[in-house]
Amino acid sequence: MAKLILTNEVAGLGSAGDVVEVKNGYARNYLVPQGFAVNWTRGGEKQVASIQAARQARAIHVHEDAVALKTAIEGAKVRLAVKAGAEGRLFGSVKTADVADAVKAAGLGELDKRKIVIASPIKSTGERTATVRLTDDVTATITLQVVAAK
Repeated sequence: MAKLILTNEVAGLGSAGDVVEVKNGYARNYLVPQGFAVNWTRGGEKQVASIQAARQARAIHVHEDAVALKTAIEGAKVRLAVKAGAEGRLFGSVKTADVADAVKAAGLGELDKRKIVIASPIKSTGERTATVRLTDDVTATITLQVVAAK
């Protein structure tokens, strides 16, 4: 097992500044080369403290922005035009990137497609919902109006 300090948020593992233990291959082949983590050392504990202090300073400001974005997203219906055939069946399905683009086009702000969750595949027109994790404790529900593109 390798002990690492995360420098970025990694889904299912932790946030920046967390000290985690992962398998050697995961650390050596993915986390360290991608810049998501650095090897833990005794001197690295100072780095952990500075990363966590910066994260806490940003968290207060980010939390206020996230709550404001949540109210804006949940108060609006986002229109998403996609190619559809007869009887409203879509050619393919709606992806999280499509949802992020539709929210941006509606003027509600930019969302990270990796933080959007679509519970069941959207393969037909109609009104659907998706959730987005804005911060660790703020999630918003997006109401999508999936319509056929002309």
